Amino acid sequence: MDTTRYTAAAQATGPARRALLAGGTGLLGLLVLGAAATTTVPRPGSTATAPATAATTLRLGYFANLTHAPALVGQSKGLFAAELAGSGTTVATSIFGAGPAAVEALNAGAIDAAYLGPNPAIAAYASSGGRGLRVLAGAAAGGAQLVVRKELADAARSDVGVLRSATLATPQLGGTQDVALRTWLTAQGLSTDVRGGDVSITPTANAQTLELFRSGAIDGAWLPEPWASRLVLEAGAAVLVDEAELWDGAETGAPGLFPTTVLAVSPNFAAAHPLTVDALLRGHLAALHWLNTTDRREVSTLLNAELSASAGAPLAPKVINRALSSLSFTADPLAGAYPRLLQNAVDASLAESANLDALVDDSFLARARKERADA
Repeated sequence: MDTTRYTAAAQATGPARRALLAGGTGLLGLLVLGAAATTTVPRPGSTATAPATAATTLRLGYFANLTHAPALVGQSKGLFAAELAGSGTTVATSIFGAGPAAVEALNAGAIDAAYLGPNPAIAAYASSGGRGLRVLAGAAAGGAQLVVRKELADAARSDVGVLRSATLATPQLGGTQDVALRTWLTAQGLSTDVRGGDVSITPTANAQTLELFRSGAIDGAWLPEPWASRLVLEAGAAVLVDEAELWDGAETGAPGLFPTTVLAVSPNFAAAHPLTVDALLRGHLAALHWLNTTDRREVSTLLNAELSASAGAPLAPKVINRALSSLSFTADPLAGAYPRLLQNAVDASLAESANLDALVDDSFLARARKERADA
């Protein structure tokens, strides 16, 4: 099995970042450019010209992160390969550092499907007029927190205004945690803008965020697991906001439940190779079943081995245990949350309003569930 690794691109700063954001396009502008380069993706309801056959190879993208545990399990245990082998399809994997990079790869035809955060998926769909991708299923829910210096957390609990002039990090501009942080700060009466605001927000690769926090260069970050746990347990940070507390269940059916990772596919690929997408979903469900029914110690061991192979170092047992305790793994895409997520991005000037009615295509998931008794 071939695996390609994409390191996170350096974040634009200073004049370069101002040029990138000229005209207020931000992430949306990048995704529009990427989508414009992919002119053969069928619009919703259109018919693909390619015959519906199994693909020779499925090119799958994901992150080396606990929130992408179904991908790590499916790859490590050969669950994707086993399902795809029946139709003569092999799987080639690509490891990305952030959602926008995976979206760009989908738009460019470099990969066929990807695990990514809901906000990049929504932005890609909206900016391409529905042509960029389809969400097939959920993968992970929960597992994101705003962690800051302990003294700052203590002060902010009684007066959130102490966050003015603080420097906080997120994994990437326009990503799921970036939008969540900007939304929360705005709700607290603190201005946030891609060019500045009361609080300085610095999109930073997760590993670098840990080092910057240790050195005192930043005051905290809104992060997915296991990075929130690493800052808490390895660098002395304190939790100021657990994102689970911001979801009352009205959109997702249960308090504290919110989408963190989804499985998306190129519409062009799905139309041309539905048998391959069916097999991918069966492998995805098999990975979820294993995660949800296997002893936690065995789950931790496998995931740590995969993270070590992909990211270069294992997690401390206390870190992986804390991180897994805040995550749940589900095939439910939790689509009721998407309008809220999009509106949050719109309010943060990182997206434009759009109709999301056709973003989720649950037909593949429905077929896969019928074919798996444990789904």
